[in-house]
Amino acid sequence: MSALPFSESLLAFSGLLLLALAFHSKKASSSWAAVPGWILVGTYFFLNTPHYVELADPVLIIMSAATLPMAIAISIWEARLIKKGEISESLNWFRGACFWAGMPYLMVEKIPWLNVLAIWFVAGQTVLFMRWTGAGDIQLGETYVNIEGQSIVTWSEWDGNRWFLDTGGAENAFFTDLQLADGTPIGISFVLACTALQSMIVFVGAIVALQTAPWQRRVRALLISLPVIHVLNIFRDAGLVWLHTNFIGWEWLTLSMFDFGHSYAAKVVSLGAMFLMALVLFELLPQLHRHILELMEKLMPKKKKRKTQA
Repeated sequence: MSALPFSESLLAFSGLLLLALAFHSKKASSSWAAVPGWILVGTYFFLNTPHYVELADPVLIIMSAATLPMAIAISIWEARLIKKGEISESLNWFRGACFWAGMPYLMVEKIPWLNVLAIWFVAGQTVLFMRWTGAGDIQLGETYVNIEGQSIVTWSEWDGNRWFLDTGGAENAFFTDLQLADGTPIGISFVLACTALQSMIVFVGAIVALQTAPWQRRVRALLISLPVIHVLNIFRDAGLVWLHTNFIGWEWLTLSMFDFGHSYAAKVVSLGAMFLMALVLFELLPQLHRHILELMEKLMPKKKKRKTQA
């Protein structure tokens, strides 16, 4: 998620709260709250598309551009079900999954203290891992604040609101530099996206919203998925730093080693790891598998069967 202006972030907060109302309320009439809720959330993510075009990130471009059309399709499905007096357990699960994934992430993104603490937590473990393995004598440098329309300042000098980011921010509103032991910057900074919080929060939302599964299984699923994602991310971050510091000047199709590893190789590996993680969770939580299959069946275009003649 990029740091959109606060007025636009209200789209996400409002939409997520409407989805939460539809998910948690026992009143049938509350289901109507999900109809505009999907549109608001989809619009918020869709507005990120131009930003990812500037970053030349094909994966995020496709994902963000697809959110609004998908949200409209889900809203239409919701409205039709409500009018018929029908209930889809899978769709209701998806409401809760989006809320319990989206709201915690937005809070971390929009509350500067939480944002910076998340960065320090992962960046600190990454440099410790590199020292322990002998991959490099790297240490944390200064943490900076980069708000649109303002000069970049250090975290200690910033006099803005540290409890809520109520202005539009740059993509990397808060970032921590990495440097060598002698204080020389290595040209890499840690931002919130480096923490794998986005990946972890997707699993949190999907598992927490799974009300039909025993709580013991849901806790077990969280204890399996979150630590594994965190450890794999430490390996990913440390690997990217090591490649950057050891393959200086290496280029392929105008891409530096860091750009290639960060924008392409690491994304492919991360998506593959999340897919394998999902397969493990499907065995532990078969209800999760059923919900996802039903959603895919309803939302994905179906191929028309060709009639065969004898």
